Parts: sequence; C-alpha cells; structure tokens
Amino acid sequence: MPRWLLAIVMTLLPIAAAEATVPVALFGTAEFRAESLAALPKWRQVLERSALEQPTYDACRLDPTACPNRGVMAWQALLQGLRGAPLPEQVSKVNRFVNQWRYRSDAANHGKSDYWASPLEFLARSGDCEDYAIAKYVSLRQLGVPAARLRLVVVQDELRQLAHAVLAVYLDDTAVILDNLTNAVLPHERVAHYAPYYSVNETARWAHVESSRLMLSAVDRSSTTAPASR
Repeated sequence: MPRWLLAIVMTLLPIAAAEATVPVALFGTAEFRAESLAALPKWRQVLERSALEQPTYDACRLDPTACPNRGVMAWQALLQGLRGAPLPEQVSKVNRFVNQWRYRSDAANHGKSDYWASPLEFLARSGDCEDYAIAKYVSLRQLGVPAARLRLVVVQDELRQLAHAVLAVYLDDTAVILDNLTNAVLPHERVAHYAPYYSVNETARWAHVESSRLMLSAVDRSSTTAPASR
C-alpha cells in the first residue's frame, strides 16, 4: 500500500469497529464508519466547488446558450432526459456518458500530482480516475439519488498494481461499480481485483479492511492476551 494511502486509512479508522450503514459489505470488506470528513480535504473542497457551480448548472439547463461549453450542454441534456427514469438506467447512462471523456492526468491538466476536479472542470478539460467518479457522483445527485446510495471509493487495483478510484452505487440488494475503465456496470462482488482503502460520500467516510485480515488480527490479539492454560 502506498504510504500516503496508508496514512489516510489509518486516519479514517475509528477507535472501535462500527456497523456499516448499508447491508452490503463493499468488496467483502469490514467497514469502519466515521462522520467527520476532516481527513479528506480534497473531497470537501471539490464538494464546495461543485455547490458553487449549481447556478451554472441551472442556467444551462434552462437555456443551452448559457452553457459554458458543449460538454456541459450535453451533460445537462443527458440529465434532463434521465429525470424520472429507473435508477439502473440512470446509473448505466451516466457511466457511459462520463466515460466518453479521454483520460488526462492531473500533472498534464493542472500541474499537480493529485487534484480533484469539479464537474465543470472535468467537462472542460477531462481528468483522471477520481474526476470521472466525482462527475458521476454529482450527476446522480443532480438526478435526486440520495447521498446514502453513493460512495466514491479509492481502491488498490491489484491487476495494475496502482491506486484507482471508482463510484459505488447501492441498489436494492447489491452495490454496483461505475468505472472509467469500462462502460459495463458490474456488481461489486464481480470486481475481485479491487481492494478498497476508503470510501466517502457527503455525510460520512468508511475505512475498509479485508475481513480475513481483521479476523487474523483478532486471533493474534486473543492469543497474546489469553492467560496460559494450566
């Protein structure tokens, strides 16, 4: 695990285990919930910038000539067409739409190694993995999907051996993954090569630990603290 991600995960872990607020254990992990977003300043900042963009979203929706560029115009047209549609349809079409933008690194786009872009920034210049996930998150929130059904998830891609970000959407009995690497929307249990570090929405954050590691840790603590048998 990269040191910077390890530091974030350790910050996110609360002192005691907490129950997940949804019945799905994302990627089969144990989840540790906390309410504060203080440990994730980039996420808080991009939420704030996205909120400040709302007047532009509204103006563009009402008058296409008010849109700052064709990307935003197409985005608002998509959202207008999806209002009232079933959630699975909204999820699939938002994923496919956002994935049309070509990947562009933060270094090339912003001259920084890790910049989290708002939707207007992404639609104007594209972005990297977390920027796709943010654009999808905000798109679904614009469609009225509750924040409780959405999480941006930072994972380790064990096939490519690098950190990656996706969006998880909680449906009735599972969570599906929206990924800039594919237009397919897959249940999380079918994406076995992603190991989550942490996930977040507007109201809470979760650190993730593989259940097997948690059980081994508990066994180790039990064996070291148990009194010797007589």
